[in-house]
Amino acid sequence: MGGGGSTRRVTFETDDNENITVVNGVRLSESLIDRMKEPSSPSGRQPRPSGPVNNEELKKRIAEELALERARRDSEAQKRRLKEEQMFVRDEFGKLLERERISSNEHLTRAILRERAATEDERQKAQRF
Repeated sequence: MGGGGSTRRVTFETDDNENITVVNGVRLSESLIDRMKEPSSPSGRQPRPSGPVNNEELKKRIAEELALERARRDSEAQKRRLKEEQMFVRDEFGKLLERERISSNEHLTRAILRERAATEDERQKAQRF
């Protein structure tokens, strides 16, 4: 379904009374099955007919539901990847800041040592005079 180029075959069959369509080769989540059992929402969809369901309409509805489920999974995967990338960038910035802090401390330490050496030289010169 949401994978990379699945070659699984999906078949549609009807029962003897042609009231039920059997879909072979598709795994459906519980939430998808529950949504399919519920009446259609008034968000632009047409209400289901009360009589026998047209096989083509059912195929279309299943395809729409599968596409919605795939889009939801893809969206969740993108969110996970974004969080992982954000954590990676945060870690890299942390490493960079730590290197900068260490470098700054080394420069500061060298400057302090130079200043102490200069001060000691000045003190020794003053003692000679």
